[in-house]
Amino acid sequence: MDSERVMEQVLKFEGERHGPDTAHRGSNQSGMRGYNERLVLSLIRRSGAMAKAEIARSTSLSAQTVSVIMRALEKDGLLVRGEPVRGRIGQPSIPMDLARDGAFFFGLKVGRRSLDLVLTDFLGEVQHRVRTNHPYPTPDATLQFVRDAIEQMLAKLPAEHISRVAGLGIALPFQLWDWAETLGHSAEEMRGWKDRDIAAEIGAEQDFPVFVCNDASTACGAELVFGDQDKPRDFLYFFVGFFIGGGLVLDNTLHTGRTGNAAALGSMIVPTADGRLHQLVDGASLANLERDVIANGDRNAMIWDTPVKWNIPDAPLNAWLDNASFGIAQAILSTVCLIDVAHVLIDGWMPAQMRAELARRVRTHVADIPIAGVRKPEILEGSIGPDARVLGAASLPLSERFLVEKNMYQKGPAK
Repeated sequence: MDSERVMEQVLKFEGERHGPDTAHRGSNQSGMRGYNERLVLSLIRRSGAMAKAEIARSTSLSAQTVSVIMRALEKDGLLVRGEPVRGRIGQPSIPMDLARDGAFFFGLKVGRRSLDLVLTDFLGEVQHRVRTNHPYPTPDATLQFVRDAIEQMLAKLPAEHISRVAGLGIALPFQLWDWAETLGHSAEEMRGWKDRDIAAEIGAEQDFPVFVCNDASTACGAELVFGDQDKPRDFLYFFVGFFIGGGLVLDNTLHTGRTGNAAALGSMIVPTADGRLHQLVDGASLANLERDVIANGDRNAMIWDTPVKWNIPDAPLNAWLDNASFGIAQAILSTVCLIDVAHVLIDGWMPAQMRAELARRVRTHVADIPIAGVRKPEILEGSIGPDARVLGAASLPLSERFLVEKNMYQKGPAK
């Protein structure tokens, strides 16, 4: 975060910002920080280790105020001192950096083919992970998985770190019951999601707050919090998973809209190369690739444990890349007619080389499709990869409790 951006935050701030009520907030070092403390933590997260004088200059806070804040954050175990920097007139400056074990965050991804729970440290690095595959997700199986996985992970944490668990975020496909047919199951099998609030149920059992966000928006949030720090301030985001979805960042803020489902790019109506109309999800999702791979007789070519092990035949892969890239390009050009963004990021649950080829083909289609009166955006690759949704889930409590530019979230899935 540059100094101008920090100054904007200071000038725009009109009082302490709080999220919705939660049953368990915590009162120790993992609890909600004051605005100026979150301002300092946000600045260091974006810029790296900084000395007190640098922070005072960047935030326009007084040197005394910064000293008080830094002492409090260090005392609470959120900051650590670096090596003194010598060679200048006066006392050597001491840079302060984020403490790896300052806080911990659970992130849960509820996927159409798998469940994934991670425990990350304050730097966003995964410390523990539990994963399971399934033909389709159910609320009861998800809750039992979470109970068992949390118990396993907490048992691995040192006793003094358990109180530093600051929350759990959930990346969940909203209105999951609508996708039963695409998943190859009856509506009755998926209907349980319509009347359940797993965030509330997990929150009632655990001693930390629980947050939930649409899974594609959550992946976008991971890019915002943990991605390359030179990324643009405004961008449209695509995440290609079992179903494709999207996110929107404007002025370094993730926008999820009235129902939490903004930038639902997978639902957008786009033309195919032969002029037919369909939803983007029907042509650019990995579900389509999986179907074609199985029809090709290669049922084990796509292993949902990790895309690194994929061995997809060229014919179905090239056909899918052509269809997906054309559809994504159409969605991009339709969106920039309404929202004037200069950059588009593409990421997904796929090998890095496959993502690079998808982005290259999208770039080509965007350049080739004529559209008057609109400046075409630059197409970039995302920097997180397959873990974007689960890391984005872990970023929800981190953002709400420790950062100025919080991710947008909803407590409980949209009905």
